Amino acid sequence: MAESVIVAKNLYKIYDLGETKVRALNGVDLDVPQGCLCAIFGTSGSGKSTLLNMLAGLEKPTKGNVTIAKGRIDQMNESQLAVFRQKHIGFIFQSYNLMQNMTALENVALPLTFQGVPKEERKIRAAKMLKMVGLGKHMEHRPGQLSGGQQQRVGIARALVVKPEIIFADEPTGNLDSATTLEVMAMMQKLTREKGQTIVMVTHDNSIASYADMIVKLIDGKIVSTEYRAVPVQAQTVIDSETADSEGKI
Repeated sequence: MAESVIVAKNLYKIYDLGETKVRALNGVDLDVPQGCLCAIFGTSGSGKSTLLNMLAGLEKPTKGNVTIAKGRIDQMNESQLAVFRQKHIGFIFQSYNLMQNMTALENVALPLTFQGVPKEERKIRAAKMLKMVGLGKHMEHRPGQLSGGQQQRVGIARALVVKPEIIFADEPTGNLDSATTLEVMAMMQKLTREKGQTIVMVTHDNSIASYADMIVKLIDGKIVSTEYRAVPVQAQTVIDSETADSEGKI
């Protein structure tokens, strides 16, 4: 098995609600290998989003530690975390989170601005990512001119442009129809198979989780099972093809 790129040990997240203590995470241990598509699966209230936030450094654990790309993020302050995320982590959101007044190219280039990358290099790298996700003909389109699937592809390109070691995806297909969901999952599978990208996604949908190499099931803040799939379900393959884009499939 590949070297672990995420290691969480004895993670707890406890919220005080008056006199009641709610254990959103209750002693979680997790190792995610490099180049793995990992699904954190559970119903609403299971703790899956809290776990994702812990792993991404968006929330501090009450107890326990998180190591990502050999960095102990639970020991970092907010400014250190911000720099760490810029260098090592990409995010894909359910609601896309695109800037409506920017073109697809500008949206993808935006994270590079915060890294101080020169303007021309930003454009070149952003264009390369958009071509990779099949949107080479839509670089100057704004989000309102794109379908939901195309907007999610822009979101994936934006996450990839900073060359992160890990991508965190929060219900990445939640706003997509079933056909487009298959295409987005195909892209995420391809990123792990051919690019060695590590992706950790949260989902409440068992059919989406089935596309992952590793399925971590949470109930009441505890991991109740971890399943490794040597040959996961194959999503519909449409990647690296402008044909699917031109036909309006995504």
